Amino acid sequence: MKIVLKSTAILFSLLMLSCGGKEEKKKEGFSVKQKKATTEKVAEVPVATEAKASERIDLVNKGVGPIKSVTLNETVDEAMAAEGKEVYDQMCLACHRIGKKFIGPAPNGVLERRTPEWVMNMILNPQEMVTKDPLAKDLLAEFNGSPMANQGLTEEQARAILEYFRSL
Repeated sequence: MKIVLKSTAILFSLLMLSCGGKEEKKKEGFSVKQKKATTEKVAEVPVATEAKASERIDLVNKGVGPIKSVTLNETVDEAMAAEGKEVYDQMCLACHRIGKKFIGPAPNGVLERRTPEWVMNMILNPQEMVTKDPLAKDLLAEFNGSPMANQGLTEEQARAILEYFRSL
């Protein structure tokens, strides 16, 4: 028993001696070693500066959805525009602001950039538009992936909103 006790004490002492003795010094603060940058001349490639989707003009695309043709009168139907403003204020104002980019694009001047059919299809059929229409896909990307919610509007309500957009 004495041998086991002495052996354990010696082993413990050796273990303690082997762990100690090496001391690391900590340096105050920090330092960064920098390498000198090498510069290579690379031929400049012109970058195509394509307009943002919200600013792009496409008066041919009719979009994807139930609206194939819309006939607009020369003058704005004020009664329909007033109805459209009412629907817009109730259903669209949370994401779209007149004259400024918000969660979605500003609606004023939209008919100078899009066909009436495209606008109505976007209102009535936003999920299919963002999956199948290239311009709607680009708008989704421009507006940080915030998809337009399907508000379940009727064609008459969408047409009234379109008339309101004409009055802006």
